[in-house]
Formats: sequence, structure tokens, C-alpha cells
Amino acid sequence: MFRTLLIANRGEIACRIARTAHRLGMRTIAVYSEADRDALHVQSCDEAVCIGPASARESYLNIKALIAAAKRTGAEAVHPGYGFLSENAAFAQAVIDAGMVWVGPPPAAIESMGSKSGAKAILEPAGVPMVPGYHGDNQDPDFLLSKAEEIGFPVLIKAVAGGGGRGMRIVEKASDFTKSLETAQREAIGAFGDGTVLLEKYLTKARHVEVQVFADSTGQVVHLFERDCSIQRRHQKVVEEAPAPGLSSETSAAIGQAAVNAASAIDYLGAGTCEFLMDADQNFYFIEMNTRLQVEHPVTEWITGTDLVEWQLRVAAGEPLPLSQNDIRLQGHAIEVRLYAEDPSRGFLPQTGKLEVLKFPEHDGFVRVDTGVVEGDEVSPHYDPMIAKLIVRGENRAQAVARLRSALADTQIAGVTTNRAFLHAVARHPAFADGDVHTGFIDQHSADLNVTLPNPSDEVVAAAVLAVLDQRRATAEQQAARTDDPYSPWNSTHGWRLNERVHETVQLDWNEQRYAVQVAYIGREYHMTLPTSPANTRVVHREPGRLAVEIAGRRFNVGVHVEGQDISVMARRGTYRFALHDPGTAAMGQDASGGKLTAPMPGKVTKVHVKAGAAVKKGAPLLTLEAMKMEHTLNAPADGTVVSLRFGEGDQVEEGVELVAFESA
Repeated sequence: MFRTLLIANRGEIACRIARTAHRLGMRTIAVYSEADRDALHVQSCDEAVCIGPASARESYLNIKALIAAAKRTGAEAVHPGYGFLSENAAFAQAVIDAGMVWVGPPPAAIESMGSKSGAKAILEPAGVPMVPGYHGDNQDPDFLLSKAEEIGFPVLIKAVAGGGGRGMRIVEKASDFTKSLETAQREAIGAFGDGTVLLEKYLTKARHVEVQVFADSTGQVVHLFERDCSIQRRHQKVVEEAPAPGLSSETSAAIGQAAVNAASAIDYLGAGTCEFLMDADQNFYFIEMNTRLQVEHPVTEWITGTDLVEWQLRVAAGEPLPLSQNDIRLQGHAIEVRLYAEDPSRGFLPQTGKLEVLKFPEHDGFVRVDTGVVEGDEVSPHYDPMIAKLIVRGENRAQAVARLRSALADTQIAGVTTNRAFLHAVARHPAFADGDVHTGFIDQHSADLNVTLPNPSDEVVAAAVLAVLDQRRATAEQQAARTDDPYSPWNSTHGWRLNERVHETVQLDWNEQRYAVQVAYIGREYHMTLPTSPANTRVVHREPGRLAVEIAGRRFNVGVHVEGQDISVMARRGTYRFALHDPGTAAMGQDASGGKLTAPMPGKVTKVHVKAGAAVKKGAPLLTLEAMKMEHTLNAPADGTVVSLRFGEGDQVEEGVELVAFESA
């Protein structure tokens, strides 16, 4: 086994690899960009080397810098994690040429599977079933359109390199094909440096089922059952589970064998995943092979009782697989959800900001959290906005679903918009409970999964007010303790008035609404005029970030956080963020946009669709912004005129800056 391992990645996967490496007695080396200097993965390793600026191209994708870091620290082996250079044959070869061990498949296997079209040409003769499509080299737009018409719409345009939904577009009709092709190619070039695409027949209500395979240097190839990853947004997985619900034992065995055949056909080594599309009759078709560890590998670990990173390291060191196919047993059911900094109500637009609160359920053998951030960290615009992976397990699927609901309800995040409430809505949905999962799940149930927060309940408003009052109390006690007379009435926070009842009014703003709550102080209790009815309230118990509150004799626990004038209340339906109203500020609801279209996040302008002075219709594309590895198009909010464009293609912009001056008709 190796003594020193360099982890050529960041975030939660780097932390996860480091845990196993430490358990095996290895010295671990982290790499980091200037933006990640204080990141959790840096703190989790024994040593760390800075490899460049914040841009991934200049740091985590910089092969020379990574090899230099490995040599400098005396690394014997390099683990690439997933994403970045994990499926880059040139990087694998550079590691080998430098005299180190590559923890992954041979460069030839990576190269053969790196092209989705090339992979299908290799594996189809091996008897691996393929989805109908075009996988050739001719990239002429008119030729590709003709092939799409032969296949029949809807078709899927997919970048042959990379994954994660980048460079991928569903095209419903021929008139949309050329525009979608241009966007997919541009996105693929930006993400992978290769704009080559293939076409596939798009199967409606299909399932995305994948199989974890492993191979060692003795020629032994095994599978560790299948995972269902059907619930996706923007072609990126959101919920993954193992085993796939509802599969017959015959289908499970057949798809597992197909994956083993694929790995055997390319003399594979290490961990890999064969991905398939499955129709309603459980016919399955190969779509690609990922020559690396997958984001969702923890669900496989929990249903098989294995550590797949340990398997990777042992196989890379020349050891045989720890288990044969007959020794691998299926144990219960596991589900993973990906917690992202994104806004589901705005098309899952990635978000940036400070994680003011980040609290997860305790690991108890049934709940696991893999994360690369801690409370107080910033979600950066430079990298993927995933905050954590929340994984649960149970003796059966019903038990795992119930634990998922509970774990999501117990997760508290404030400071940045996330998909937590959306995931909770998925977990509560009857179709999910029934195992009726498919790639169109989110679109089909969009009305039920709408996570627009309802108006705050009395309990939420009361909790926000109590959080304000409790912070005032704590601050006053700290200040009083530093004075000569800590019991002076001037240190009281109980709304004392001369010749009046002890009271005050706390004003909170939420979603352009104001909640003016009158608070009367009655001993240790408060009498509040809440939105629907007055009630007596009190704080029963307090701990950092949480209050146990009693309202009208009903007690409940709630997560709260006060950051300056902002108060966050973390309820099951989502996080309510109130602003403590200051009468001296400008009136609420004033439209600050004034005909301007602003950047929803930091990013780079990749395409300008119009010229200044152009008359446009509502919904017309004006400008495309690339951020967090995806493209986002800003459209005209109404019929009108583009008065001026503030930026051009290639320009970097900050969140909130004016991009387009627009005048409605």
C-alpha cells in the first residue's frame, strides 16, 4: 500500500478520499487554488500545495502544476476524485510518466470511453445494447439535422466528452435544432474543450439506471448492483438510490452482466460506472461509461458494506479485489440527495453567498453526510455549487424514504438559497414513495414540487421575533457584565416605559410584506399580536442556532440565525429570511431595476444575441451568461427596445451589475 497520496481534487470528494486514506495509514496531500486556501479539504489533509488562481483552468485543470505538486511532496500515488481531470487520459499518463501510481483505469481505457460515440463503437460488438442514434464524426449542422430527422424527434444532443449535463440539450422539433446545437457545442467547448456531439433518440419517461463495476489486475471483473439516478434537473442527478426500485431480479442480473461485459471489453482496471437508459418495459440501452468514482458511490457502499475508495487504492497497489462476485451481498436500501446552492423557483439557478448556518443531522449509522464546506464558508462562483451529499439507509426502501424525509427536515441552511425544501418535497411525494421514478419526474410533478414559501405562520413569525429579543437579551447581559452595575435598569431589554405597560413593537419585512408584532412583557413570557391571533410565547430552551419555543401552550424546536438586521428561521417548508425593519430606511417595494437587466450571479458573457437599439419581443434572448459550468440566458421581460448593452462577449461580470438597459414598449 502507498505511504503518500496526493488528492488532485477539492471539496467533499477530496475530504472523503482523505478519510479512507488516513484510516489506511497514508499521508495525504491536498491541492488548492487561491480561492480554496482555507477550504475544508485543505484542513483535512496532512499537507497542502497551492496550484494556482481561482479559475479551475489555471489550478485544478493545470496538469503541470499538479504533477509539480506531487513531485514536490514525494507522493507515490495520485487520486483524481471525480470531475476535473478524473477522466483525462493525458493527466493519467503524465502521472505514470512521472513515476507515480495513477489511482484509476489505464489511460487507454479512459481514452476509449472518453468519447461517447467511440465507446459505443467498441462496446456494441461486445453485445452491450445501444440506444438508437448517430455517433459519427460528421459535425456539419445540416448533416446532424438530417440525422435527427431520421432518428425522429425528440432527440438528445450530447457532448461526446464530459458529463454532468453540460453540452446536453433535448430538442422537441426540427425548428429548434440548430439553435440548440450551437448552445450545446459552445457549452461543451467551455467545459471540456471539445465541441463534438452525438445524437440519441430521447426516450420519454425513461429511467436512468447505472451499474458500479470494479476490475483488478488479475482480470477479475465484478459489479456491485445497480443505482437509479432518474430524478434529474438540467440533466444533472439530484436523487440517487440503490438498488433501483421495481427492477425484476432478471433485469438486475442482466444489466449487471452487461456492465461487466463492457468493462471486460476494454481491459478495465479499478472503479467505473456503466450508465443505461431503461424504458417502461425494463429494456435497457448503454449511454456511456464513466471511468472514475461517481458522486453517488455512497449508496453502493451502504448496500454492499464496502469502502469503494479503499477498493480503488488496493487495486491501484496491485492487490486483488477484496470480494468475488458471489461474495457481494445486497443489504437493504440507500438513498442520496445532493444539496445545492441553487434556486428551484428560478430554474435551479446556481447561487453564491455565505453559509451563515450549516447544520446536518448527526451520523448515527443510518444517516451520512459528505461535505466539503463548514458553517461560515462561502459558496464560490468558481466551482460546482454542491454543498453536501445527504445519504440515508434502511432495511427496505420505505424505511429509507422515511429517514430521508426526517434527515432533510433536520438539515438547517441559511445565508444562501438552496434546494433543501425542494428535495423534501420530492421525498414527500406519493409517486416517489411508490418508486415511480423516471427522468421526467420533476417536470411531471412540477406543480406538487413548487417550493415557493407560503406566508409565514404565527409560529415562524413568533420565532423570528423571539430570535431578535433573545439576541438583544444576550447582548445586554454581556454588556451589563462589563459595567460597574450589571443590575442597572438601563441594561434591561424588556421594553420599559414610564407610566405605561411594558411593551414594544418589532417590525419584520418578508417578501414585500411587513409584520408589525406588538410585544408585551409579562415576567418570563411575551404576549404577541401575531398575524392570525394574539398568543403568549416564551423561550423554553436555547442553544447556539436553536430555540425551543412555546406558543399558546404548544412547544416546538426551530433553527434561528440573526445576522445584522437579517433573521433566518429554518422551518420544514424552507428558510424564511426576515429583515428587521428600520423606519429610517427607504420604503419597501421600490423597484430598483428601473428598466435594467442585472446579472443574477457572477459569470462570463458568452454570447450577445442582440444589438443596441433592437426592438424585441417578450422572451427573446438578449445575452447568455456562463456561471458555475452552465449557461444561463437572460430574456426580454416584455416587448420593448434594447437601449444599450453594458458588456460584450468574453467580459467577466459581478452579481447585480447592469447588463442591459431595456425600455418596455
